[in-house]
Amino acid sequence: MEAADMDVEEQPPSCSNPSPSSYKRFGFKNSIQTNFGDDYVFQIVPKEDCTAMAVSLSTNAVKLYSPVTGQYHGECRGHSASINHISFSGASTPHVLHSCSSDGTIRAWDTRSFQEVVPLVSLMYMVSCITAGNLQEVFSFSLGGSTDNLLAAGCKSQILFWDWRNKRQVACLEESHVDDVTQVHFVPDYRTKLVSASVDGLICIFDTDGDINDEDHLESELQLGKWGFLERGSQKLWCLTHIETLSVWDWKGANCETSFQDARSFASDSWRLDHVDYFVDCHYSEEAERLWVIGGNNAGTLAYFPVNYTGVGAIGSPEAVLGGGHKGVVRSVMPMSGMHGGLAQNQGIFGWTGGEDGRLCFWLSDDSEINRSWISSTLIVRAPRTRKKSRHHPY
Repeated sequence: MEAADMDVEEQPPSCSNPSPSSYKRFGFKNSIQTNFGDDYVFQIVPKEDCTAMAVSLSTNAVKLYSPVTGQYHGECRGHSASINHISFSGASTPHVLHSCSSDGTIRAWDTRSFQEVVPLVSLMYMVSCITAGNLQEVFSFSLGGSTDNLLAAGCKSQILFWDWRNKRQVACLEESHVDDVTQVHFVPDYRTKLVSASVDGLICIFDTDGDINDEDHLESELQLGKWGFLERGSQKLWCLTHIETLSVWDWKGANCETSFQDARSFASDSWRLDHVDYFVDCHYSEEAERLWVIGGNNAGTLAYFPVNYTGVGAIGSPEAVLGGGHKGVVRSVMPMSGMHGGLAQNQGIFGWTGGEDGRLCFWLSDDSEINRSWISSTLIVRAPRTRKKSRHHPY
C-alpha cells in the first residue's frame, strides 16, 4: 500500500509528553481480510507466549493467526450466535481457548486441532435461577477462585458460578445488577475477588472465598462500557462508559481518583490534526507505568492519548497515531509491547487492530522515511542491548 509522510504534532507539556525528538517512526505494514463478506472483527486476544492470537468474528467463528507473521492457523466454529468474549486459558492448559456466546454456551477449544474440547456450560439445560429451556445470552466469563476452578459468567442481569471440573452450578447472583452484565473478571493478584460491570452503571466486587453473596458494591459511572486493571498489585482500575466518560478507581477503597466527564472532547481538543468519534480501549504499560486511552474516528484512524490520572488529571496530545490501515470503525486493539514474547519485541512489532471493515491490520516499527503513522518511543519496549536486533519483514 502506498504511504505518505505524516508530520508529528508539536506536543504541549501536559501529561509529561515527550519532545518531538523522542518519536520513533513506525508504519502500517499489512492487512488481512478475515472473510469475503461484511463480517466484523469483534475481539483480538493473544496467547500468553504470543505464539498465536485469536480473532472473534461476526460470522460466529474464531480464527487463529501468528501475531509475528500473520500466518493463518485455522478456525474454531460451533457457536450459533454472536461471540461476546474470548480468552486463552492459563499456563496449565495454554493451548485451550474459551469463548462465550449469545447462543447460551461457554465453550472450550483445542487450538492445536481447532476442535471443541467439551461444551463447558450450556445454559439451555441449567434449571437453577433460569427457566428450563430458556436460552440465555452469555456476555462475559472468567476463570479463577482460590483453586482456579471457579467459572463466573455474566448472563443478562445475573452472575452465575460453576465448578468447571464437574460443571455443577454453585451460586447465582440476581440482586447486584438490573441490566446486562457485560464484564466479569477475577482480579489477577487477588484470585478470590471478582469484579463485575453492567450497563446499569455499577461495578461490583465479590469475595468468592466461602459463601458468594450480593453485598459488596462499587458504584461507578452510568452506562459502563469497558474497564480494566492498571498498576502493579491491581488495586486500581480504569472505566470507560458508553457516554464517553473515563475514570480511574481504587477498587479496594471504593474511591474514584480521577474522572473525565467529557473525555472524548478533551481528547479531540488535544488532537490538532483530527478528532475522536469514539473510544476503543485503554492500554496500561507496567514498564512505563503509564495509561493511554485509545480513540478513533469513523474513517479508521486511531490515536493513543496519555492519561494523567493523579490530581486533577489530564488527557494529553496523542503519542501514537495509526492511520492508513482501516476504512471504518475499529473494534479491537492488541498491543504487543509489554507482553511476553521477546521475538515480537525484537522485531519491532507494535500490535494488531481489527474493525468493522473485516480487516486485521499489522503495525510494525520502522526506520523508513515512508510511513503514514508515528509513535512515541515511550510506547516501544526496547530489546536488551546484549542481543542483536534482527529485522523481519514477512510481507
